[in-house]
Amino acid sequence: MNEFLDPLVLARWQFGLTTLYHFIFVPLTIGLSLLVAILQTVWVRTGKVKYLKLTRLFGKIFLINFAMGIVTGIVQEFQFGMNWSNYSRFVGDIFGAPLAMEGLIAFFFEATFIGLWIFGWDKLPKKIHLMTIWFTWLGTTISAYFILAANAFMQNPQGFEINAEKGRAELVDIGAVLTNPIALGQFPHTIFAAVMFGGTVIVAVAAWHLKRNQYVDEMRTALRFGAWANILAFVGVGLTGHTLGMTMTQAQPMKMAAAEALYNNASGADASFSLFSLGTPDGAHEIFSVRIPYLLSFLSNGTFDGSVEGIRDLQSTYEQMYCSGADTLLTCPSDGQFAPVIWITYWSFRWMIGLGFLAALVSAVGLWITRKNTELPNWVWKVAIWTAPIPMLGSLIGWIFTEMGRQPWIVFGVMTTEQGVSPGVPGWAVLVSLVVFTLVYGALAVVEFKLIFKAAKEGLPEIEHLPGEGGEGTGEPDQQQLATVY
Repeated sequence: MNEFLDPLVLARWQFGLTTLYHFIFVPLTIGLSLLVAILQTVWVRTGKVKYLKLTRLFGKIFLINFAMGIVTGIVQEFQFGMNWSNYSRFVGDIFGAPLAMEGLIAFFFEATFIGLWIFGWDKLPKKIHLMTIWFTWLGTTISAYFILAANAFMQNPQGFEINAEKGRAELVDIGAVLTNPIALGQFPHTIFAAVMFGGTVIVAVAAWHLKRNQYVDEMRTALRFGAWANILAFVGVGLTGHTLGMTMTQAQPMKMAAAEALYNNASGADASFSLFSLGTPDGAHEIFSVRIPYLLSFLSNGTFDGSVEGIRDLQSTYEQMYCSGADTLLTCPSDGQFAPVIWITYWSFRWMIGLGFLAALVSAVGLWITRKNTELPNWVWKVAIWTAPIPMLGSLIGWIFTEMGRQPWIVFGVMTTEQGVSPGVPGWAVLVSLVVFTLVYGALAVVEFKLIFKAAKEGLPEIEHLPGEGGEGTGEPDQQQLATVY
């Protein structure tokens, strides 16, 4: 019973579940805002009404998702004070800075321009109105960068010093926090992954209508547009992921060792990457695996003859660094183990890569078989529809890898997770809030899905007249959809 009501375990579950739930909406917001901006740009440049219709359809889906992201994101910051007060007190001076910048700069920036975009269809010149959606996308990406900079501090703390007298970490260089190598690597990787998600949602909506032979010309254009976005973004995900992997190896070598379940140092051909592996129950010994020689060395160092540190050697090194000395309360785990849960880190790394590859593969096949205007069997459209959540699952699993691979640290090398939890919050209180959040978020998920499905099912809007030509028709539907969202 005591383990069931352990505040640390429950607090980790609560933050993990609410964070992953919130992140369902974040990449779709980032990805769709860019793709909607591109569609509107094509309409402004070509004057083809089908691009305006596609802009309005996927813009509506974007707005629904944006509103839900706001609702679920507010809870995140409150949890730092509720369940992680020791962490907030110790590093809040540094961690809070990029979060404050995100709220005061990026959020208000994107909120201003999204309002102009919603209500400005008949009130702004076409090119000025087009700028508002591009600025909206810019605001979402800036917001993402500040959040990633805060997370990067937890992965690779920089720009601070410990004030021994006050017993807390203090910010000394905001520039170092905002230019953390982990943040610089995570940012493009996250943005490209978001575009993949946005692209597959466009593909799924288009496939749903093509399956029913509706809006054939417009939806065929949308499907190929979304598929190309997915493939190009996947290339970006791969390139930036490799760069991030090398940066991660330098900052958190234990995470890379755990990602391969590598217990002993290896180099060259021995630093291989296992596509599939079976091991003993404790994970310490391999029974069978399918391996690619040299690949782990390349992923970690960018060369085929580099060395990769193993879990056992890193464990010994960390014991000397963080568990020896007079003051090790914040840096030495109670069980003395510095490796994360190996099977979670190992398999999440592979599922993240595999799901991204699968989504890109489906899009590539889709582009090939739709290159001609020929009838296709229904199963083709069903596959396209069910591809939509694959990049989302890949992103969620990627964050599981990122955060679980950081354990046992809440701030790497500075504070362990068990030291960051709130000391005065009983387990039953965390459990109650966990259950409530789960139920509320489950209800919100149903609402979100129904709203998006309804918007997608309604299809392309009727355009009575083009924006900017006078009249009252084009601005009103967006006001109605905003009222529906909120």
